[in-house]
Amino acid sequence: MMKKLFFTACMSFAFLAGSAQTNSYIVKTKGATKSAQNHMADVIAEAKEEDEESSKDFISQNFRYHSLCDWEEGMKFMVMPEKLDLVVKTFTDAATGKNVSNLKLKYKIMIYKGHSEGKDGRAQINFMCQDDGKYYYYVIDHETFEDYCYQRTGVPTLAYLGDVDIAREKLMDKVVYTKSKLYRMDTEYDGEGYQEVLVDQDMVVKVVAVGVGTRNYPVKIVVEDNAGNQFYQNVTMSRTNCGTRDDEFEGDEARFLFNNSFELQDDIMSISSRNYKVFIGKVVHTKIPVKMLNEVTNKQQAIPRLAEYKIESITPHKGDDMATVKLKNTTLGTFFFADCYLDQYKAEAHPEKFFGLIFAPGAGKKVVTTEATRAMIRGGHVGIGMSEDEVQMAAGEPDKVETGQGGQYFWIFKRSNDKLLYVEFDGSGMVKKTSVKDMNEGGGKKKKKKPQPVKGWMGGKADPLAD
Repeated sequence: MMKKLFFTACMSFAFLAGSAQTNSYIVKTKGATKSAQNHMADVIAEAKEEDEESSKDFISQNFRYHSLCDWEEGMKFMVMPEKLDLVVKTFTDAATGKNVSNLKLKYKIMIYKGHSEGKDGRAQINFMCQDDGKYYYYVIDHETFEDYCYQRTGVPTLAYLGDVDIAREKLMDKVVYTKSKLYRMDTEYDGEGYQEVLVDQDMVVKVVAVGVGTRNYPVKIVVEDNAGNQFYQNVTMSRTNCGTRDDEFEGDEARFLFNNSFELQDDIMSISSRNYKVFIGKVVHTKIPVKMLNEVTNKQQAIPRLAEYKIESITPHKGDDMATVKLKNTTLGTFFFADCYLDQYKAEAHPEKFFGLIFAPGAGKKVVTTEATRAMIRGGHVGIGMSEDEVQMAAGEPDKVETGQGGQYFWIFKRSNDKLLYVEFDGSGMVKKTSVKDMNEGGGKKKKKKPQPVKGWMGGKADPLAD
């Protein structure tokens, strides 16, 4: 959109003006077992600035796609054959002219040495193996090198190590957030065995290892959560030698794009006074439970994780480094206000108020509700017949959960004035009853009654023998 605007503005302006065990690239998770001109100029400048800012994400800044046509000598790749590659032979030994098994070359590092024409007239792509010092080549059948390289293709089995090296430099020990729910965990130390694992979205994890994955998804990123659990995702970065098109990253395959699996804490919604306007109109969701000012009630309301909003405006404060962000709940249509820091580095004293910690880009959890129920939720009220999702929209996430009999259970919310809101759910997950109790009563402690005066005894004073 911005590129079209920039192009249109430019045209208008012109018109108006005239081995797995020893190889450091092989990494595993824990637990794997062995086996007007001025006006128009302003429009152009603003459009260009917005376009540049919006395109400066982690991938575009650090990972450049290298077409086979512009490969440079010295580029490193690793032979990572898949099952089908084990029954064919990709490389030829330059010294003997014999084809070599991919299994024999597995995990070997190949250094690109340019291309040439063989004795039989066929084009070949040349490599030197870093591990054994021998030279190998890949034969291009029925095409010239130029014809072959201009296609989005490459050399089978090779995973580009340039992406792995950059990812190591940029990601090791970094805190990131999970953006997918499906990841993997190694089951074999000396093989590619793995099992799929489900994790929470927007969970805080730390990158503990970066290694090689597969040809299509060459960067294996291993992360660890706060409980010490490790899991990984193989992702594509620059797509050098990947051979995949944009339309192939759909459905389950979409998670193998880096931005669909991980989000850098340092890169999340990084807003400055110069580019904050770019984020107006964007859809975001809450990463953590938070309190925001409800425009309807004019009170702070507890908001659960994964609540979806559209950014209406961002107003930087005068005199401090914070800003007021106005957000519209996409389900309720209600406006909320959050005071937060836009710049992570200015939020060092109060990191919990950093915009990028509270919000993440993209859609949140979709909640099905009725207009009658939405009216109650807008006012922060919980009513009989509400679902768990609707209760969370109205009151946030519970402070405590208790189980009852017959499938019943209770969500308990701390309210102001030492009050507790008890929400009783039936076995089907619908609100059956609500009640408000004193905090002491809710915690199982009886509130001690004050002595009451007894009429006709010592001038109205309490009877000393009453106890």
